[in-house]
Amino acid sequence: MAPDRYFYPAIFDYADDGISVEFPDLPGCLTCGDSDEDALRMAKDALSLRLYSMEQDGDPVPAPTKGSRLHVEDNQVVVLVESWMPPFRDKMEDRAIKKTLTIPKWLNDLAEENRVNFSHILQDALMDHLGVNRKQP
Repeated sequence: MAPDRYFYPAIFDYADDGISVEFPDLPGCLTCGDSDEDALRMAKDALSLRLYSMEQDGDPVPAPTKGSRLHVEDNQVVVLVESWMPPFRDKMEDRAIKKTLTIPKWLNDLAEENRVNFSHILQDALMDHLGVNRKQP
């Protein structure tokens, strides 16, 4: 079972045009921000998304390097970034996804004339068909 809380060091690189952020333990996990607050918020989102993807793919999650072992340049600092996964996992599981479907034109025309919300109808029909209740927020 995956842990609920992760802490990873990030390198914040300060430049004239903003702050770039990278996670040395998670190649390809990069983001940026205009201010410290913005960069930290973006870093938390990027870290959570990367970890969630690794969990979903069954990839091993590497142990974080101790921040004191990272070497940085004068314009860089090491920031420990936390990811609290339960609410992020819930958000990802409940996100909307786009599906393409095919129905007869006459049915589409009739539904549009009656201002049918196709997404709600499909969701309700699928839940009814699968015998599940609407997930409460």
